[in-house]
Amino acid sequence: MSHTAHIPSHRKPRRSASKLAVRAGVAGGVLSTLAMAGTASASPSAEPVAETTLEMPVLNLDLGADVSSAVTVAAENTRLAAVEGELTAQEESARTGAAAEAKQAKEEAQKKADAEKAEKTAKAEGDRKAEAERSSRSSGSERTTLKSAAAPQGSGTVSAPATGSAAAIVNFARAQVGKAYVMGGTGPSSFDCSGLVQAAYRQAGISLPRMSQAQSSAGTSVSLSALQPGDILYWGSKGSAYHVAIYVGGGKFVGAQNPSTGIVERNLSYDKPTGAVRVL
Repeated sequence: MSHTAHIPSHRKPRRSASKLAVRAGVAGGVLSTLAMAGTASASPSAEPVAETTLEMPVLNLDLGADVSSAVTVAAENTRLAAVEGELTAQEESARTGAAAEAKQAKEEAQKKADAEKAEKTAKAEGDRKAEAERSSRSSGSERTTLKSAAAPQGSGTVSAPATGSAAAIVNFARAQVGKAYVMGGTGPSSFDCSGLVQAAYRQAGISLPRMSQAQSSAGTSVSLSALQPGDILYWGSKGSAYHVAIYVGGGKFVGAQNPSTGIVERNLSYDKPTGAVRVL
């Protein structure tokens, strides 16, 4: 027999509870070490050693419930975050929409204001032009009235144009307008006052004296308020006039005035004559 046959045997502590705690992932759990002691008998005839077994406390870990709770919490947090994000997006969209509407409303208001301003400006311009036109017509009427009142007798327009001998005289006189005044001139390129009158009457087959003094006493005297085309106008006294011209109607006369102006057509108001005679 071996000299070690009667050495008492010893059992190592069980580690099943420790392994269970590690596998379950429970942090901070401290498991007690299980010791089992036995005393081996010194001889084959010794009484057997009694073994004592300690029961370990059972850990009641509901891992499924914990995981489910964690998942539920995470899902709720995710839902809340999504709701918050959606609300933020809606608020941003509302702000953007409100800003766009405000901008559009402002632009429309500006366009309306511009249109009203343009309309008022156009209306004011139209009123101004209408007033200016009325004033112009009124001023024209006043000028015509004043001119008629201030014009010398015989300045009115005749009711009909000159005909016959009078037309021949008037047409010839007007055809000479613009030619030169030359003392003693009888045409055809230049005239003096009496030379023009004599040449004009020659177109109607009428012979007149050469000098203005004699011409002013030819024919019959007529009032300046009853002049007719072809009448002879004179300045100075009848029979001793120093200037003569031909009345052409419409309150105008044609005469060889002086070397500066030559032969011109003027209103009677330009140089009011003294009297008139009618030869026709």
